[in-house]
Amino acid sequence: MRYPQALRLDLVEDLHGHRVADPYRWLEDAADPRTQEWTRAQDALTGEVLSGLPLREEFAARLEKLVHAGAVGVPVWRGERAFSTRRDPGQEHAVLRVREADGTVRVLVDPMQLDPAGTTTLDAWSPSVEGDRLAYQLSTGGDEESRLYVLDVATGEVVDGPVDRCRYSPVAWLPGGAELFYVRRLAPDQVPAGEEQFHRRVWRHRVGSSADDDVLVHGEGSDPTTYFGVHTSRDGRWLVVSGSAGTAPRDDVWIADLAGDGALREFQVGVDAQTAAWVARDGRLWLMSDRDTPRWRLAVADPADPATWAPEAWRGVVPQQPDAVLSDVALVDGPDGDLQVLAVHAVDATSRLSVWAADGSGRLADVGGLGVGSISGVSAPPEGGTTAWVGYTDYATPPSVLRWDAGSPTELQSWEQADVAGDVPDVTVVETHAASADGTPVHMFVLSGSGTPDRPRPTVLYGYGGFNVPLTPAYTAQALAWVAAGGVWAVANLRGGSEHGEEWHRAGMRERKQNVFDDFAAAGEHLAAQGWTTHGQLGVFGGSNGGLLVGATLTQRPALAAAVVCSAPLLDMVRYELFGLGRTWNDEYGTAEDATELGWLLGYSPYHAVREGTAYPAVLFTTFESDTRVDPLHGRKLAAALQHATISEAPIVLRRETSVGHGARAVSRTVGLAADQLAFLAEHTGLAPK
Repeated sequence: MRYPQALRLDLVEDLHGHRVADPYRWLEDAADPRTQEWTRAQDALTGEVLSGLPLREEFAARLEKLVHAGAVGVPVWRGERAFSTRRDPGQEHAVLRVREADGTVRVLVDPMQLDPAGTTTLDAWSPSVEGDRLAYQLSTGGDEESRLYVLDVATGEVVDGPVDRCRYSPVAWLPGGAELFYVRRLAPDQVPAGEEQFHRRVWRHRVGSSADDDVLVHGEGSDPTTYFGVHTSRDGRWLVVSGSAGTAPRDDVWIADLAGDGALREFQVGVDAQTAAWVARDGRLWLMSDRDTPRWRLAVADPADPATWAPEAWRGVVPQQPDAVLSDVALVDGPDGDLQVLAVHAVDATSRLSVWAADGSGRLADVGGLGVGSISGVSAPPEGGTTAWVGYTDYATPPSVLRWDAGSPTELQSWEQADVAGDVPDVTVVETHAASADGTPVHMFVLSGSGTPDRPRPTVLYGYGGFNVPLTPAYTAQALAWVAAGGVWAVANLRGGSEHGEEWHRAGMRERKQNVFDDFAAAGEHLAAQGWTTHGQLGVFGGSNGGLLVGATLTQRPALAAAVVCSAPLLDMVRYELFGLGRTWNDEYGTAEDATELGWLLGYSPYHAVREGTAYPAVLFTTFESDTRVDPLHGRKLAAALQHATISEAPIVLRRETSVGHGARAVSRTVGLAADQLAFLAEHTGLAPK
């Protein structure tokens, strides 16, 4: 192929004794006229390549129905009101609704009514203790720069906001709905240049007053990258604040008695562990923690007695399990009024639900009725009750809600189902394990129409492997469309995720990051060895940290797969901290400012691993110009490097979009992107029309 000309700079830096070349540094600047000219040429090339893909329209038609399947969120109860989200087929975004005591349902926030162009997204929401007010956050154009509003639930009238700089802000209400705690960044003129995305603080806000009058609660002197959490008890007495530097798998926790002096006291500070803490209706401090228990446990302490705060003094409720990871809990009342715990565990990334006695006396029941799927959350009224709601999805079931009742503790009943647009193809899920380079078993889900490797078929291998993120079964329109076309779709549960607890996460981060890439390569080899596919029929797919995964795979193992889709990727690991939210990830990857850690990064950085004269597979980069997490420069730089280096005829192209970012987007924008990605994979793995 004839690729657009890209100037190669003779730029080599000495970094801690490493000579590091960066020939495409100029592509970091989106405003540089050279970058703009090169980008326009890439747009033209990519448009030509994608428009000629024979299965593009077929995938678009199938995805138009599968992507438009509905989705229902788990209800959040406040008194007799239930708040939840729902998206029906044909809707671009989910709407936020309230169900009243008489069963009537009203829409409170509809992003499409606010912005018919579909570029506004609902980022987060939180009803007040009594359910008469609602705090919610909106962002526009994919920038994820949340603006906070408060509305009156009865009238729908906005009574506060917008308050800006609320990206990733939790909200904790005080009783009465007049005040709340939340997290907001400092104003740009109060922080050093280049650090405008950092420097968060916890504030106490009175609804209807200016945010300039907010009371600073916590955060002065903290690491600039710290993310904070806030939680208040239902009676308004207790405030719990948590903080973690960037995405580090450890947090500090403080507790304040608002009925006393209101001072925050250290509960867990400087400890290499994660603990979620809250005071529930029984007055006890509930603790879900991986402290000394990497598969997590649930325990309780007394918020008013610091003598009970030491881990050895915690009273166990749900102990760590040997083969399952605790991921969520909800407090419910048993048939006799005794307090119980609904606990969600994951075994090989598949959810299990069980009931435990809140006094720590043990497991009471296992709940049946779940397939190879995922529980997205459990919810129960905070004031008590014998009923709970369970969010559920699997590879063929859109996000829906099930109902659990203490009167039938081993059963689940349907509560609210998401509608499906069109026919969902028959999919059989096979679970298998690959052996990684060091012998570690790597769990995989393999989706196909037959359930057996009857013959090698075009196959897509998907992975992520980082930040404690598990790849659990979920309704996936792209996977269904690919299987319906006759292909195989595989998902690998790599180290770096949380599928097997914190030890599994740490086995795939920092100096052990290479384990993730080895796991992924082993998964690809396993698919070929088992007869599901061949290397010439294999495509690999990943986004964000998963884009780093497939970027490392294509540069380390260029013959492993015939096609690569690399979406919103992180690829220049020497300079990643300088852009977007990169600085918040150095606990996961390491920092180039440290000589040893730079060595780790250079050991796998895809941009620095490109070798001239190599036959690279077909690569489609997809980037989003409003991405404020992972800057599109990563895709630009590696695309230029690969186009220069490859001796293969397989195309290497860059597809970019404007007015969308790293996160949520309108459904129609999803269809176009997914159709291009699947059609590209089909073209280069040999998937032919049925």
